[in-house]
Amino acid sequence: MSAIAATLRHPVAALKCGGACVWIVAAAATALLVIAPIVALGVIAAQGSGDAWSHLVAHVLPTATLNTVLLLAGVGVVVVFVGTGAAWLVTAYDFPGRRILDWALLLPLAVPTYIVAYAYLDLLHPIGPIQSAIRDILGLTSPGQLRLPDIRSVGGAIILLGFVLYPYVYLSTRALFLMQAAGLVDAARTLGASRRGIFFRIAVPLARPAIAIGASLALMETLNDVGASEFLGVRTLTLSIYSTWINQSNLPGAAQLALVMLAVVVLLVLIERWARRRQRFAGRSQRTAPPARQRLHGAPALAALGLGLLPIMIGFGAPAIHLVIQAMRRIEFAGLSDSILTEALNTVGVSLAATIIAVGLGLVVAYAARIDHGRIGGGLLRIASLGYALPGTVIAIGLLSPLAGLDNMVDGVSRDLFGISTGLLLSGSAAALIYAYVVRFLAVSGGGAEAGLSKVSQTLDHSARTLGETATGTLRRVHLPLIRPALGAAAILVFVDCMKELPATLLLRPLNFETLATHLYGEAARGTYEDGAVAALAIVLVGLLPVILLARLSGPVIPRQGRLNS
Repeated sequence: MSAIAATLRHPVAALKCGGACVWIVAAAATALLVIAPIVALGVIAAQGSGDAWSHLVAHVLPTATLNTVLLLAGVGVVVVFVGTGAAWLVTAYDFPGRRILDWALLLPLAVPTYIVAYAYLDLLHPIGPIQSAIRDILGLTSPGQLRLPDIRSVGGAIILLGFVLYPYVYLSTRALFLMQAAGLVDAARTLGASRRGIFFRIAVPLARPAIAIGASLALMETLNDVGASEFLGVRTLTLSIYSTWINQSNLPGAAQLALVMLAVVVLLVLIERWARRRQRFAGRSQRTAPPARQRLHGAPALAALGLGLLPIMIGFGAPAIHLVIQAMRRIEFAGLSDSILTEALNTVGVSLAATIIAVGLGLVVAYAARIDHGRIGGGLLRIASLGYALPGTVIAIGLLSPLAGLDNMVDGVSRDLFGISTGLLLSGSAAALIYAYVVRFLAVSGGGAEAGLSKVSQTLDHSARTLGETATGTLRRVHLPLIRPALGAAAILVFVDCMKELPATLLLRPLNFETLATHLYGEAARGTYEDGAVAALAIVLVGLLPVILLARLSGPVIPRQGRLNS
């Protein structure tokens, strides 16, 4: 807030100080767009919900908070255990199939959590394919003779969400394991340490920052989830916010619950930073070879391959195969419905619009941070990145009031001047949805632009300015050609995230406006799983784009020892 205030205190003077200040003002305006829903959320909550708040505190908040805490704790344990173990498996050992596992362990990122829950509800149903196959093998005929534990529980939600979100930990931890110098491992082996000892006493302590970052991202995604929680019968804070607003028409009560959820998000961030408060890591300036992998043969190699395939099958393989089968059955029976095609166009349209705006604004805040040598630009970039930490339900509730107020103001002016009612231009159209997407994923585009700009030497800026080029001209003629791949990668990530976003879409979509995600949600709520399989499969196929991109970008950047010696 202080960064925005310092920038906007004298806007006229800022405009006169040159092109650099124009970029700072534009970045400040972008940051205001991000924090506006948070401010509005507090205003809505301050209106009070009357007697409803006492009901929420007594009957909704305790259960929702407990379930949310249990879900976060359980998912945190699963993603850390599976993600760290998988990263160590592919970096410390060599066995047949390791190269495939290296990128295939990212595949669960292609499947949104609500689609995995949707698929497993059908797979693990008492008369579903898995339990039916087990009964056939055992010679049983009735579903009552064998019932597996119900997946609709907190425990089931922890397992499913954990095996979908572990790649966040795997990706960051694997990269750090590859950066660890072989000399550390060689010294430990010289001192008699086993592979297990090296893992627990050297690798994991050094990788704690990467583990913490990956786990925090996974927990943010867990907080944002609404579809999987509802499908699995787990009443979380996110689901309670949605039902309080939609089912009870109590917007102030939903805003108050959203503030409680926002406090949980802030607490998670503080815990993550507190856990790393005393950690300091130094690396060697020269490039070093990663530790040599231990070659496995026979049964150990098969066991390692099986361990690597297990999370892939649970988080991606089984639900993806099931969706393909169900989608083919649906298409053979009734073909592709016109509604699916319309919903696909709606999804692509709003996602593409949000991607273009988000990438543009992300470039604005990243470039402002680059050309500003003080703290204002960097502070604005951090403020603009806050949206990624906000669940979609929180953003949606925060946007409703200011957009409705703006609609009313425009409508009043139009009536007074022209005698024409404009109606709900923003809150009643896809514009509200696009705004929510931009706020939610601006951190992705801003981070991508910042990463690309960081690789461009400042000497190019100085040379361009010496030759009389303005800040805007330097960006257009020097930086954009160089950072185009980074912007393209960020655009892909934002586009796919927008296509998969469910909570904000459910709350802000216009009447009679369906996307693939909301179509799937509706079919799952009605129990018509085959009808939703086509939409789910389309989302998964599009979700493979960032996985392919990450697999290409996350390969080892440190040369092997053999190449160093050559």
